[in-house]
Amino acid sequence: MLTSLAIRDVVLIEALDLEFGAGLGALTGETGAGKSILLDALGLALGARADSGLVRNGATQAAVTASFDLPADHGIAALLDENGLMMEPGEPLVIRRTVKADGGSRAFVNDQAVSAALLREVGAQLVEIHGQHDDRGLLNAKGHRALLDSFGRIDGAPAARAWKAWRAAQDALDTARADLDTAERDREWLKHNVKELNDLAPEAGEEEQLAEARATMQKGARLTEDLAAVDGELQGSDGALARLRQAARRLDRLAGDHPLLAEALAALDRAVIEAGEAEEKLAGAGEALSFDPARLEAMETRLFELRALARKHRVQPDDLAALAEELSERLARIEAGGEGLAALEAAAGEARLGYETAAAALSVARQLAAVRLDGAVAGELAPLKLDAARFRTAVEAMAEGQWGPGGQDRVEFEISTNSGAPFAPLAKIASGGELSRFILALKVALAEEGGAATMIFDEIDRGVGGAVASAIGERLARLSRRAQLLVVTHSPQVAARADRHWLIAKSHDGLVTRTGVRPLDEAERREEIARMLSGAEVTDEARAQAGRLLAAA
Repeated sequence: MLTSLAIRDVVLIEALDLEFGAGLGALTGETGAGKSILLDALGLALGARADSGLVRNGATQAAVTASFDLPADHGIAALLDENGLMMEPGEPLVIRRTVKADGGSRAFVNDQAVSAALLREVGAQLVEIHGQHDDRGLLNAKGHRALLDSFGRIDGAPAARAWKAWRAAQDALDTARADLDTAERDREWLKHNVKELNDLAPEAGEEEQLAEARATMQKGARLTEDLAAVDGELQGSDGALARLRQAARRLDRLAGDHPLLAEALAALDRAVIEAGEAEEKLAGAGEALSFDPARLEAMETRLFELRALARKHRVQPDDLAALAEELSERLARIEAGGEGLAALEAAAGEARLGYETAAAALSVARQLAAVRLDGAVAGELAPLKLDAARFRTAVEAMAEGQWGPGGQDRVEFEISTNSGAPFAPLAKIASGGELSRFILALKVALAEEGGAATMIFDEIDRGVGGAVASAIGERLARLSRRAQLLVVTHSPQVAARADRHWLIAKSHDGLVTRTGVRPLDEAERREEIARMLSGAEVTDEARAQAGRLLAAA
């Protein structure tokens, strides 16, 4: 529900703060008083195109702020959450829009900057605006199917799920067909490359192992001569290790003759041990760095083949094994012929049948709901003096190319204004007055099944009066028991039905013209309705008639 509206520097409105409540609110005033400015300002807040012409002459920018109280389960919460916006439970939703005199504009939801597109989406969930030139609401056939589904409480989820499953199965089939077509053209290429990869039989990590082993063996080739020389110095009867041992044996016989000789013997023993360890390590190094020309050549041949094949397929050597498996699978699919394709075709056919079944059930539900909706609207036409008119909800099958998650139906509201006249789309009716009443009848019928939280009717009673205006007022009052309604009206019968009444008027101070809006108390309200009845000069009879209208409301 719209609770407040603050307007700053919009056309003739300098500063205006309005508070709203539940029920039916009427906005009246003389022609040219500025009622359209008020709606333009609200439209700006709801995401309408930001026109710099809305900025009051002399001001730098226009600003409009609208506040809403919404139930905890309102769908707007999910929309805000999807877009990363916060809405605290129990807190009002505040939307704000500014437009500069140079044309730049900004939009905010709960003081968080948003795009104009998101603001329009948010605004569409908060307020419905209905008027004879409104091509977004009931006159827009694109929304008729959703309105019918809402009226009939039709669950479209099964059809949507079936559509998703069918499209997924069909996409899988199309991909498989494309892959097989491509693979068939590449059969010979695949056979050659699979054989080449399988003959080489690459393994993951093999290239690194070969490179390390090759580098080690190449080191061995460079160090072999030096290692042999070192080994020659240590080994043999004349080697360093043999001489150390011989010296230790001789010193052992003398060690008891002096403490220093004993220490020298200990040092020689340690040297013998260290030299022995050096001998073992040299032997181990020699074995690790053993150089085998034939083995080195085989390693290099294998390594170069791996790297060449990797360059050919533009992959890393470690990925050759996975590539071999992938190409083998592609070749196997070709060799298997159409067996896999047949399974996918069967799955797609089954999924299509599931969607068609769900869509057919959806169509039946819509046909039944259309009959109920047509009857509900027909019951509203006679009181609105549209006795000769007829209304129908056309539910037609669409071509397969137009099917979607919402089913296979095109839904459009159609009318025939006179007996025997053909039905035509609701948006193409000629008479503005008749169109207004059709919209009201349809809205009343739809609202019986639940409607928007806030609805605005812009001069929906234009061109009618007397009993028809009274019937319009009664239906607006009925609607207001289920939703908040604001009506811009010239009809005293409609204004008398309102729970709240605001007067829109211009004022002049000699230099500046301003538009203002103020709430009316009971006496002021009776005077305004009397003016609407009598015109410029308010008579006592008009005041008496106004009192009777208010008493009867």
